[in-house]
Amino acid sequence: MQVFATPKQPLSFSYIVGNKLAMAAQPWRTGKVVRIEKETYNTNRYWIEIPELEHFEFIPGQFVTLDLPIHEKPNKRWRSYSIASWPDGSNVFELVIVLVDGGLGSTYIFNEIKPGSELQIRGPQGVFTLHEENLQKELFLVCTGTGIAPFRSMVHHLHRENIPHKGIYIIYGCRTQQDLLYYDELRSLELENFHYIPTLSREEWEGKRGYVHAIYEEHCCGRQDATFFLCGWKNMIDEAKERIQKMGYDRKAIHLELYG
Repeated sequence: MQVFATPKQPLSFSYIVGNKLAMAAQPWRTGKVVRIEKETYNTNRYWIEIPELEHFEFIPGQFVTLDLPIHEKPNKRWRSYSIASWPDGSNVFELVIVLVDGGLGSTYIFNEIKPGSELQIRGPQGVFTLHEENLQKELFLVCTGTGIAPFRSMVHHLHRENIPHKGIYIIYGCRTQQDLLYYDELRSLELENFHYIPTLSREEWEGKRGYVHAIYEEHCCGRQDATFFLCGWKNMIDEAKERIQKMGYDRKAIHLELYG
C-alpha cells in the first residue's frame, strides 16, 4: 500500500493536537489478536490490542504495518493495512484483511494467526485523512474491496463526534453481493447527509450495477464544489483520477491511497 495525501492540518480530535501523529514514524510494538470474525468467504476481521498502551491513538484514514515472519529481508515481510475501526479511547483497533491468491502475507495471517497470537506492529502512520476544508465541500469516498476500511473509520468518527459536514457519498465497487463488506452496518448508519452507494459489476441485484465511475460522474454533473478520496486497486484509481479531472476538477481535489 502506498499513501498519497496533502500533509495539512488534520481534523481536530479531542486527544490529537496538530499533525505530528499523522507524519511521525511510530515505533514497533507488540500487538495481541483478541478477536477474529469471518466477514465474507475470503475476508476476515481482526481486533488487535496494544497491551503496552492505555489508548491507541490514531486519525481515521491512517494505517498500520505488520512485520510478518515470511521472508529474511525486513522490507519483504512488511504488510500495511488501513485501520477499519474508529478512535474510541481504547487500545484495540480493527483490521479487515482479504486472502489474496498467492499472497504470502495474507496466507500467513489466515493460516497462522489465531486469538491470542502476537504481531509486531508499527503505526499509526499516513496522511490519508480528512481536514476541515474537506468537510466544507461535497465529499466523495470512492473505493473497491477492502479499500472501504479507512472510509468506515472516517464516517463513524464523524457520526460519533457530531462533526459538521456537507454531503458525504461512499461509492463502493464490488463484483458480487458476497464481496460486500460492512453492508448492513453502513446501510443503516444514521449520519446526516450520508449516502452509501454500493455497486456490483458482475451480479444482478436490487442496487446499482456497473463500476464506480458512472456513479460519481452522475452526482457531480453540476460541477459542485467537491473533494474526492480514492482507495482501492490501481486500475480503479488511475481511471478515476483521469475522469475526475476531465470533469473539470483540479487534481488537488483528489486524494488517494493505493492498495496492492
